[in-house]
Amino acid sequence: MKQINMLRVNGVKHENQRSCCSSSNVFIAGAAEGKRMFKAGRVPLIVTLWLVCVALSQGEELITDDWQVTLQEARGQTVYFHGWGGSTEANRYLRWAAQEIQQQYGVRLQHVRLGDVSESVALVRQEMVNNQARSAVDLIWVNGKNFHALKDVGALLGELSARVPNAALLDPEQPFTEDFGVPTDDYELPWGMAQFHLWIKNEELQEDGAVTPRSLLEYAQRNPGRITYPKPPEFHGTTFLKQLLLALSGDDPRLQAPITDEARSELFELLFTYLDTLHPYAWRQGQAFPNSAAEQQRLMLDGRLSMAPNFNPAALTGLQARGQVSNHVRQTSFGATAITNHHFLAIPKASVNQAGALVVLNFLLSEDAQRQKADPQIWGDPPVIKFSESKDVVGMPFPPAPEPHVTWHDALESAWRARYE
Repeated sequence: MKQINMLRVNGVKHENQRSCCSSSNVFIAGAAEGKRMFKAGRVPLIVTLWLVCVALSQGEELITDDWQVTLQEARGQTVYFHGWGGSTEANRYLRWAAQEIQQQYGVRLQHVRLGDVSESVALVRQEMVNNQARSAVDLIWVNGKNFHALKDVGALLGELSARVPNAALLDPEQPFTEDFGVPTDDYELPWGMAQFHLWIKNEELQEDGAVTPRSLLEYAQRNPGRITYPKPPEFHGTTFLKQLLLALSGDDPRLQAPITDEARSELFELLFTYLDTLHPYAWRQGQAFPNSAAEQQRLMLDGRLSMAPNFNPAALTGLQARGQVSNHVRQTSFGATAITNHHFLAIPKASVNQAGALVVLNFLLSEDAQRQKADPQIWGDPPVIKFSESKDVVGMPFPPAPEPHVTWHDALESAWRARYE
């Protein structure tokens, strides 16, 4: 069998094929009759391997002695999951997940909805400064600069793939070992993907099948007040700037490395010369900006704008299927490639309900949870695991581009605010 990754059982890593392994104390939770607790010496090794492979091929959960202890400790805990609350689809999915986790594991999942995850990042960092032994945050939805800020001060629980059995299901072909150019080092695990793109109502915005900096500017000049973007540091707005910079610079490789003074000077001149030209033709003459992607989408659907940004490649399909958005709206890339990234889950090492947080994270990486999340009628968020059976799931519609290095993020936001606020 093809070896894809490693699985840790009773503290020992074993080679596996999604993931086949041997162990002295293993049982398969939820397996059919006959696949119960078995011990070395009572079941031949070849049978052990077969049972594990069959169970994982059916999407069942591999439980070690250590994981059984985690499940017992988690029962009755309330996990405070701090995450972005601005997506109706994501919030709907998390309500479903909370019900399943309560029923299956006796763990209560409390979604603490945030307008900006940096609020909770600042809280955890302050707890570290104050040497607080008990964090108010149990699980946090992060990526990019927020992950870097927590990893930098040693705030996160490590060795997550060894603690979470379903980490063995992660798709090794996906590039999740770095987050905005920063090695994840097993301090976070991916649970979904996103790709930046635009919703448009007028094909005149496009040039050769995509919106380009030139086609956007020319459309704005012919149609004043119809173009804008969310106000940075709202993350759709900041990503709009990064995507524009990639397009203007021809995917300059310096954007994938830590920022330098020379690169900053040259590339920011390119960016801000363009924005200075665009803004007089933008919505409200570039003197004001939508506060969020959701606000810009409402303005577009109300007929006041011609475009809006989005990160979920299946969101439009789901909304159109439910009759909430006209079929005249379509999605397109902004430039030849589209910024594509993972969103991750991390656990503060001072989490009071660490066992419960691990159980939640493990559930969110299960086949059932990943398939439900990928359904366009639920969320449409692309999966990060290899399914045991081929299923129609959401893919990436545009050629992917990696996120610029995390050091560009703050530099872009600071320079934009200094110039336009």
